[in-house]
Amino acid sequence: MPPEQKESVSSASAPVTGYRLILPDDWAQIPLRHGTEEAVRHILDEAFSRIPPGSPEDKVGPYKRELERRFRAAVSRAQEGNALDLYLPARSEGSVNLGASIVVSETILPRRRGPAAQADPTDIAVQLLASRGPGNADLSSGELDGALAVRHEHTAPADPDRGAGLGSRRVEYIASVPDAPERWLAAVFSTVGGGDPRDELADALVEWFDAVMATLRWRRG
Repeated sequence: MPPEQKESVSSASAPVTGYRLILPDDWAQIPLRHGTEEAVRHILDEAFSRIPPGSPEDKVGPYKRELERRFRAAVSRAQEGNALDLYLPARSEGSVNLGASIVVSETILPRRRGPAAQADPTDIAVQLLASRGPGNADLSSGELDGALAVRHEHTAPADPDRGAGLGSRRVEYIASVPDAPERWLAAVFSTVGGGDPRDELADALVEWFDAVMATLRWRRG
């Protein structure tokens, strides 16, 4: 289910083939199924090109290596979950900010027969969320572009073994893909805020992500 940033949604009767989100220009998209290396190289080259000419190599070399290491680690972690796309904010001066991210993935449930096939979609969404993270979190439901969606918010502790040196604020939307009961789209936002996942910056970024998710539209073939 590849993303689509500009193309309008076609006939509502056609099957869903993708999604689109409206994001600021300073957010970079990294596809995780195809074209990953090209996207990674482009973002890094753009970041490195912004380094002022004449900067001392003993400073520039370690900076470039560490930025690339951290950036590729973030991409690898997203790929571990078989995600579709990773979005990261790239500042106007070309550096890559790893303090926030959006990961979009698709879950396909096995087809069921009998009464279980008629399970309430909200129950299915909650079960999917329960399998991903803590149960003691904020949970609500609504719609995204006419499709059932469940919103799940919680704070995750630091996990240095996975490259997370700070705790993070996480918001996950799981939406039922229209006319395809076995398909679910998940968008997960994560931020460390200003170093505290409950600070004012984290609050503002969570509100921003909720606004971004309100722009989700299904792409139909």
